[in-house]
Amino acid sequence: MTNLICIVCPKGCHLKVDENLNVTGNSCKRGEVYGKAEVTNPTRTITSTVILKNSTYTRLPVKTSCPVPKAMIFDIMKEINKIEVTAPINSGEVLLENVLNTGSNIVSCKTVK
Repeated sequence: MTNLICIVCPKGCHLKVDENLNVTGNSCKRGEVYGKAEVTNPTRTITSTVILKNSTYTRLPVKTSCPVPKAMIFDIMKEINKIEVTAPINSGEVLLENVLNTGSNIVSCKTVK
């Protein structure tokens, strides 16, 4: 039995997931989906910053375009830390495609002129 706190919505339901992937304690269907996924293949969206040149700002906020396997977070962060960009840059601009073959891109979260 695995005990989790659901992070899908602000309620924070206390979930229990058994060995057959039966989820209890959820107050909505999204909690059931989250509980099963968290036990079988946990994923996270990574947010970070990269070096920004040619701007009054020195760092640019970035994130993964979709959740990535939790076990790969540190390896993906090593790749993010290698990125340096030069302004101008647009919000949503892809800075690194398909990071470590996860299907997720590293994208800018801010427009800097």
